[in-house]
Amino acid sequence: MRVPASSDSNSGGKNLVVYDEPTSVLGLRRSPSPTAVEEKPLFSAAGGDDNQFPSDDHAMRSMDWDSIMRELELDDDSTPNMKPNFPPPAHFTVVDPPVPGFPDQLNPAENGYDSNEGGGFDNIEDLIRVVDCVDSDELQQAHVILSRLNQRLRSPTGRPLLRAAFYFKEALGSVLSGLNRNQIRLTSWAEIVERIRAIKEFSVISPIPLFSHFTANQAILDTLHQSSSPFAHIVDFDIGFGGQYASLMREIAEKSSVSGGFLRVTAVVPEELAVETRLVKENLAQFARDLKIRFQIDFVLMRTFEMLSFKAIRFVEGERTVVLISPVIFRRLNGISRFANDLRRVSPNVVVFVDSEGWNGISGAGSFQREFVSGLEFYTMVLESLDAAAPNNDLVKKIIEAFVLQPKIASAVEAAAVNKRQGGGEMTWREAFCAAGMRMVPLSQFVDFQAECLVEKAQVRGFHVAKRQGDLVLCWHGRPLVATSAWRF
Repeated sequence: MRVPASSDSNSGGKNLVVYDEPTSVLGLRRSPSPTAVEEKPLFSAAGGDDNQFPSDDHAMRSMDWDSIMRELELDDDSTPNMKPNFPPPAHFTVVDPPVPGFPDQLNPAENGYDSNEGGGFDNIEDLIRVVDCVDSDELQQAHVILSRLNQRLRSPTGRPLLRAAFYFKEALGSVLSGLNRNQIRLTSWAEIVERIRAIKEFSVISPIPLFSHFTANQAILDTLHQSSSPFAHIVDFDIGFGGQYASLMREIAEKSSVSGGFLRVTAVVPEELAVETRLVKENLAQFARDLKIRFQIDFVLMRTFEMLSFKAIRFVEGERTVVLISPVIFRRLNGISRFANDLRRVSPNVVVFVDSEGWNGISGAGSFQREFVSGLEFYTMVLESLDAAAPNNDLVKKIIEAFVLQPKIASAVEAAAVNKRQGGGEMTWREAFCAAGMRMVPLSQFVDFQAECLVEKAQVRGFHVAKRQGDLVLCWHGRPLVATSAWRF
C-alpha cells in the first residue's frame, strides 16, 4: 500500500512516528511517512536537508570506524585504526577491453598442480565426487569421501584452488551434518569487529568491494536525478554494514538545495544479523546528523519478507523508489520468478542488481553439481586476485578469507543444496526478470568512468572493466568477478 508523501520541511530535527508491525529486528518499528511527528525512535533516524548522491571513494571511508571501535570498547592502543584512507581516483581514458569466455579453473594440471603436490589433483577429484554423491542422494558414500578429504585438506593453505577447495569442503560438511539457516546464531561483538576489519582490509587492497558500491550508487543517482521529488526510498536486500550509504549522504549534503530532501532506507536482513543492525542504524544516523540531512532507516526481517513479500515494506506515494538486490535474496527465496512478479506490482523506478558472487545468469536454475563447480571456479578466481593484491601479506588474506569469503561460500553451497531438495530452479534470475516484463537500462558513461578510475587506482595488474550484455563488469584476466546492471518495468 502506498500512502501520500508530505513535503513538510519542518521535520528536520524531529524524530519520526513509528507503528507496531512484526517486520523488524529486535522489536523495531517502522515510520508511516517521511513527515515529522514526535515519538521515541527505535530504528528510525532523521536529520535535516537534501537530496542527490555520490561519485567518489567514500563508501568505506565514510563509515566512522573509530566510533565503531569505541562503541565496542575496543579503542585501546592495541587496536589498529580502522579508518581506510583512499586518495581520490585519477583521471584517464576509458577503454573497454574484450571479455573472453569463462575458463575451466578446475583442471589442476592446467593450473600447475601436480598430483603429488599437496594432494591437489586428488583433493579436487574427491571434492567433486562428494558433490556427485549429494546430487544422487548417496549420502553415506559422501560422508566417507568427505572424511578422507578432511584428513588431507586440514587448513586453507597453498594455492588459490586448494584454498577454495578447503572452504567448499567445509561448506559441504555443514550441509551434510544438517547445519542450516534455521539454526540461527546471533553474531558476537568480537566477530563483528573482525568482520569490519576484514571488510576494511578487502576494500584497501582490492577494487571488488568498492566497485560494487560505486556502480550501484551511481545507478541509483542517475534515477534519482531524473525527478524533482525530495523523497527517495531505497529497498536494500544486502545492506551489510551500510558503508555505501555514507557516501550517498555525503553527496546529498554537497548538492543539497534550499528545500532539503529525505533519504529513506528499508533494509531486509536475516535474523542472525540482528546485532549488526544496531551498529548500522546508529552510525548512519549519526553521520546524517553530522551532515544535517534527513534520514530514516527501517529493518525488516528476512523471514517476514519471505511470508509477506513486498507487503512487509511500506511505500509512500511520491517517493522515488529504488530496489537494490544481490544473489543474497535469491538464495533465501523459493522461486525467483515469484520475486520478480511481486516486484512488478511495486513498480520501482529502477532495480539495481549487483552480482559479486559469480551467478552469471546461471545460478538458481542449475543442478547442485553445476552450481557447486561454478562457485568453486568463481572463488578460485577471487583468491587468485587476492594473492595478486597482497602477495606478501598472509595475515590480511587469512582475515579476508575467514570473515568475508568463507561465509559467502557457505551460504552459496547451502543455497544450492536447498535448491536441489526443492527440485531445482525453474529459470535463471535474468530469465525471470525478462518474463516479468523488466528491461535492462544502460548505465551512464559516468558509471563507466568511475569504475575505470577505481580499477586504475587499485594498481593491481589483471583487473579491468568491460561491458557485456548491458552489464558493467569488473574482470580478473577477462573473467567476471562483479557485474552491475539496472532494470525497469
